[in-house]
Amino acid sequence: MIKPFSLQPLMNLSKQQNDTATRKLGQLNRQQHDAQSKLEMLKQYRLDYQNRLQESTQNGMHPAELRNFQEFIYKLDAAISQQEKSVNISKASTQVGRSELDSTQRKLKSFDTLQQRHVLEQKKTADKSEQKALDEHTSRFAAYRQQEQEDPNK
Repeated sequence: MIKPFSLQPLMNLSKQQNDTATRKLGQLNRQQHDAQSKLEMLKQYRLDYQNRLQESTQNGMHPAELRNFQEFIYKLDAAISQQEKSVNISKASTQVGRSELDSTQRKLKSFDTLQQRHVLEQKKTADKSEQKALDEHTSRFAAYRQQEQEDPNK
C-alpha cells in the first residue's frame, strides 16, 4: 500500500508562497519600470525645456521670463531628484522581491526532491511486495506441481 507524502501540506503551502512571491515580483518589476519611465520622461522634459531656454536667451527675453524658466527648471530638478529616489527605492524593493522568490523556489525545490524520493521509495516497496507475492505464488505452484508428480493419483 502506497503511503501518502506526509509533507504534502507543507509543499502545497510552499507552492502558494512561491506563486505569491512570483506575482509580487511581477508587480514590483512593473512599478520599477514605471518609475524608471517617469524619470526618463522628466529628464527628457528638462532637456527640452533647457533647450527652449537657450533658444529664448539667444533671441532675447524679458528678465521675468528668464526667472520663470529658471524656477521651472529648478522644480524639474527637484522632481528628477525625487524620482531618482523613488527609482532607487523601487530597485531595492524589486531586489528584495527577487530574493524572496529565490527563497521560495529553493524551498519548493527541496520539497519536490523529498516528494520524488518518497515516490521512488514507495515504488521500490510496492515492487518488492509484488515480487514477494509473485515468488510465493511461484513457490506454491512449484510445490503443487511437485506434489502432483510424486503422487499422480491425487
